[in-house]
Amino acid sequence: MRPFFLRWLVTTVSVWVAASLGVIHFGSDRCLIGTALVLGIVNAFIRPLVLILSLPFIILTLGLGILIVNALLLMAVSGLVTCFHVDSFGHAFLGAIIISMVSWILSAFIRSDDGRMSIRAIRREDGMKQAKGRVIE
Repeated sequence: MRPFFLRWLVTTVSVWVAASLGVIHFGSDRCLIGTALVLGIVNAFIRPLVLILSLPFIILTLGLGILIVNALLLMAVSGLVTCFHVDSFGHAFLGAIIISMVSWILSAFIRSDDGRMSIRAIRREDGMKQAKGRVIE
């Protein structure tokens, strides 16, 4: 499958998980698909610029500023997509954490060894492999 489609699918599932936990709200399935598309575009084009501009703040907060940037961008997407709603900054912060964690977990399953996005089958190779080396008892 195409990398863009896989990234969009990961984002869609991540937003759906955050919405099912009651942190963020969307009107319909079409709204979920549109929200994931807009969030993907924002993350691809706007997020890198915001991260570079807020680099001193991110360093000062030891990386926690990235979560604040993600929450603010999630609130911005809420303003752009009318059927998508985030109640408060706290909900956006929690939603950003959930979306980041779910995306990270799902990406671990679809990322190949060279870093590209592709679905790989998890299979068992010719039985159990025997470890070579000394055994500590």
